[in-house]
Amino acid sequence: MDFNGLQDRIRGSVLGGAVGDALGFPVNGLRSYEKIQQRYGPRGITCLDTDHLWQMVGHQGGKAPVSDSTQLTLYTVWGMLYEPENGLTMLEVITYAYVEWYLEQSGWKNTRFERCWLRQVPGLNQRCTPDNTSLLALRTIFEGKDYVNRSNGHGAVTRVAPVPLYAVVTGKGIEEADRLAADVARITHHHPLGYLSAALEAHVIYRLVRDGWPTRTRLTSYVREGLDTLVRLFPDELKSVEYLSRLVERAVGLSASYRSNVEAVESLGRGETAEEVLAIAIYCALKHFGKGAEAMRAAVNHAGHSSATGSVTGHILGAAVGYRQLPRSIAGKLAFHDLILHMADDLCRGRLTEYPDERRHP
Repeated sequence: MDFNGLQDRIRGSVLGGAVGDALGFPVNGLRSYEKIQQRYGPRGITCLDTDHLWQMVGHQGGKAPVSDSTQLTLYTVWGMLYEPENGLTMLEVITYAYVEWYLEQSGWKNTRFERCWLRQVPGLNQRCTPDNTSLLALRTIFEGKDYVNRSNGHGAVTRVAPVPLYAVVTGKGIEEADRLAADVARITHHHPLGYLSAALEAHVIYRLVRDGWPTRTRLTSYVREGLDTLVRLFPDELKSVEYLSRLVERAVGLSASYRSNVEAVESLGRGETAEEVLAIAIYCALKHFGKGAEAMRAAVNHAGHSSATGSVTGHILGAAVGYRQLPRSIAGKLAFHDLILHMADDLCRGRLTEYPDERRHP
């Protein structure tokens, strides 16, 4: 794949995740599909909400805001590309970036954490129902304390898409990408199902980005190849791998069934855990492969954590179809569209570039 093709796929994955996040965010608090229909009509939410949600979160009007899923995805990009002078590892820099995000979420200032320019973008760090596990884990890291949790919450998978994308750019192997994605998830989520799901997501995205002509059949094969790879990479977590495999295989089976999207998605869970989010995203990507709008709608119209399931579905589908297949209208509707696109291009270039101050606005 030439540079333009790779750039389009990387843009598609990063922006696709943001679109799915923004589409699902307005219905996160609605605990049934019927309530979604009451607010948005018989088909549920079908397009970005640019009129109402911003009033609730203090966001600038006219744009559909993103949640912490996209915020942390951008901080992951920055952490992967920033080159520190003191020899820190990439994982340590990503952790540092997450702590900067945490401090901004908490309204704290600390001169040791003032390197990431994303903190200075008005509105980008708006507190939008952030994952409590991430907040607690990052606070503990900031305080220099040892902390181990047993969380496999959705935050483990919503931010790791840049890892396989950058691995493709830099020529790293797929198993190295899988391991790093697991390590990035494990910064805040220590339950095996959290970081195993992140590794599987990375495996699928890596394969899709490198596939010149992805198909539904190939996507299925990448999912199953990823599950087999987990057995090799994480031999001490075979029970968790087995559980994840059963759930994902159920998602694959449902994608070939005649059950409604809402029924199928809710039978996989509520998207509160990493494995549920990933299974729902795999179902939506397979069920509506080649029909991105339908896949996104299926991913968010359910009684669950819609921004998380929309985000991961967007990361996976965007890696398969690219940015050019996303609706042109999102440029004018999605908050921080140009900034997100800039970060995606930096990821493709493999280095951070300047983003002018006058453009740091939604």
